[in-house]
Amino acid sequence: MAVRDLIFCVRSITRNLTANCCHTWNAYIPGNTALRLPPCCSCDGVYVSIKAFFRLDLRRLILLLAFATAAITLINGLYASYKVQRQLLIDQALENNFVYASKLAASTDNFLDAAQQQLAYSAMEITSQLHDESMLFQTAERLRKQTDSFNSVVIVDASGMVLATSPDTLQLQGEQLASPGALQALKEQRPLISAPYISAVGNLLVSISQPLFSTTGEYLGYIGGSLYLQKRSILNDLLGKHYYQDGSYIYVVDQNKRLLYHPQPDRVGNIVYNNTVIDAVTQGKSGTGRLHNSTGLEILAGYAPINNAGWGVVAQSPLSSTLTPLNTLMRTVVDHTLPLALITLLLIWWLARLISRPLWQLADSAQSMDESGSPNRIQDVRSWYFESSELKRAMLIGVSLLHNRMGKLQLDAQTDPLTGLSNRRGAENTLTLLKHEHTPFSILAIDIDHFKRVNDTYGHDCGDLALKSLALLMRACTRKDDQVCRMGGEEFLIILPNTNEQVALELAERLRLKVQNTEIEPIGKITVSIGIAGWNDQKVDTAYTLKAADKALYKAKAGGRNRCEGHHSAG
Repeated sequence: MAVRDLIFCVRSITRNLTANCCHTWNAYIPGNTALRLPPCCSCDGVYVSIKAFFRLDLRRLILLLAFATAAITLINGLYASYKVQRQLLIDQALENNFVYASKLAASTDNFLDAAQQQLAYSAMEITSQLHDESMLFQTAERLRKQTDSFNSVVIVDASGMVLATSPDTLQLQGEQLASPGALQALKEQRPLISAPYISAVGNLLVSISQPLFSTTGEYLGYIGGSLYLQKRSILNDLLGKHYYQDGSYIYVVDQNKRLLYHPQPDRVGNIVYNNTVIDAVTQGKSGTGRLHNSTGLEILAGYAPINNAGWGVVAQSPLSSTLTPLNTLMRTVVDHTLPLALITLLLIWWLARLISRPLWQLADSAQSMDESGSPNRIQDVRSWYFESSELKRAMLIGVSLLHNRMGKLQLDAQTDPLTGLSNRRGAENTLTLLKHEHTPFSILAIDIDHFKRVNDTYGHDCGDLALKSLALLMRACTRKDDQVCRMGGEEFLIILPNTNEQVALELAERLRLKVQNTEIEPIGKITVSIGIAGWNDQKVDTAYTLKAADKALYKAKAGGRNRCEGHHSAG
């Protein structure tokens, strides 16, 4: 008992959900006939329900169009805003990096100019005192300590021997210098900023030198200051220390694309290839660029040259960190847009329902326009806007015309177009009606004698004329309630309600004589054979009466034509 109660509950719940409960349940228990449910619904109901659910009507189309338009507009607005803001952030990042790189390059140029001016002034002071060792040492000490511009200072004679150094811990006094910077200064004998090189004591440095000339123009040597690129100095503070939290950083390269400053110390001294930004800045160009670094990360870079040294400064930031604020901004925009969008969609749904309701009601009424009550249903529709009002008015006119024309079409469907008589369908409907009303009747089955000869001799036009003439004669000989029909070809039928066979036979004879004596131009006279049968027994089918009339007709034709035969006389 508990099992059957459970089955009943499950079936009731499933019926409410699917309208195909028995088949769904039975599909899961094919092997257990004890638990299978009897058929309780129609499979067709599910199909009809699903089809109705997915049917496209005006309301659904309006909602679909409105939702699609709103969604496309919203998505397009968000996308356009995202693209504009994204490009703006990228442009701003590129501009900021370019401005920062340009400022660092200009500051470095100014620093190098100042350092060269210091060396130039000191060179003028010591030119005449190269023999004074104490004076040379004091000058070197002053240059190193007064501004932290130089990490070390050397004074060298024309042969390359060191006359004085600061600090003295270098222990180079009296030594012959062979470093790249020293050899370049001795060779070129002009104010010079050397390319970076490794010193004798292992420091990566740049040498700034100023030549020493006597009053007669004789080259006496040079005074030079060294900048250690990996130790504290004004230049190192200027180019090596930058404070970013978003992954941005600065690096400096020399004219040989060697890294001089980089946030990763182990990369300093490395030469960088296949970098469009470095290629441009080492050619003395300034600007911005987008590129991928060695790890595949997309970078936004601004660059500017340090003209005095032939170096380049590059300020760059990852694209991902640049766009991080945009992602947060777009989430905020979506959060603020969705509530209003939902309210708008609900309003659209309500308006779509309001707009489509009159049209839906009119469309529903259109499915039964042939019913007698359809004008009243259409009249009850509230058409509150112009289009629905005009459609309602047109439908009322159409329903009126439809009902009028349906009667005419029904009449046309039962009328022979050539003679204007009822056709076979009209005859069958009349016989059915008479039987239904228990009205006795008689039938005259009429056939034109030798009608094929008329067509063959005079043509089908004359044959049609003969048919029309016979139709007029039959109408003239019958009563208003009698039904004259053309059954096809030259065969005709006259249905005589409330008429027995004897009266029908008399009418048939009058008709036969009238046809026989009527001249039809250009055919002349024609004759007809007529078979008569009557019906007054509810148990006898009208089809039997038709067959009886046909048998009587065949008897008349077999008896020589142009005669009338009754059913009983026909045997």
